[in-house]
Amino acid sequence: MQNILANVLVIAGAGVLIVALFYVSRLVGQLPSGLVRRRWHILSGLIGFFFLGYIGYTVVFWNRHTAWLDLLVPTVFFFGAGFVWLTVTLALRTAIDIRRVAVLEQENITDPLLGIYNRRYLDRRLQEEFTRARRYSLPLSLLLLDVDHFKRVNDTYGHQVGDLVLNYLGKLLLSVIRATDIIARYGGEEILILTPNTTLSAAAMLAERMRQHVETHELVLTSEPDKRQAIRITISIGVTELGRDVANTAELVHNADAALYRAKEEGRNRVVLGA
Repeated sequence: MQNILANVLVIAGAGVLIVALFYVSRLVGQLPSGLVRRRWHILSGLIGFFFLGYIGYTVVFWNRHTAWLDLLVPTVFFFGAGFVWLTVTLALRTAIDIRRVAVLEQENITDPLLGIYNRRYLDRRLQEEFTRARRYSLPLSLLLLDVDHFKRVNDTYGHQVGDLVLNYLGKLLLSVIRATDIIARYGGEEILILTPNTTLSAAAMLAERMRQHVETHELVLTSEPDKRQAIRITISIGVTELGRDVANTAELVHNADAALYRAKEEGRNRVVLGA
């Protein structure tokens, strides 16, 4: 009786370790490459080592458990394997939940059409950067841009193509801005770029790079040689800097909007500096 129970406990423990290894492999797949992932690989090796120990114990002590006290080690083996399995499954569940929360959080602050931040996130960051710039006397600039004659695109090609154009524009702008810049959809086809620690002249240079980058690219709708169809767009950009007389974020955005309006009035496809 003792032999059968001891053998079952050790073999079952080895089986639990195999299941734990399966969960570890799933967990590693949820993790980004780096130190944490490497440490879970090390843990996989340790679990494999324990599994070999269980098998070795089974071979050496097969049918040698003659007293109830002999069941102590097999029992510890079994519950030890259970502890490993429980730890791994909890870690996997936690990793999945963290990733789900991260995805939901990212979706909550991202505009699904342009692939940039949305207005909700922009309002929060704008206030944060405004406060930080005021507190530490740091430069802060703001770019507000609009697609030139976007209504004409919708009227000519339809709103679905208009959405493609906006999505393409978002990708173009993301390829130009810096890592510290904050780009978000302000409303309609208007996009706002917040540039912390950036003077007006540096922001103007960034705006000009963006304008040229958009102007020199085209969105190909049909690539067939005899039916090739592509759309080129241009943008107008208003640029302003946080001055001493700017009382709040609304006034800062208003100055950029006024500069954008002047860019349109002066012929579009240009960068205009505001107050």
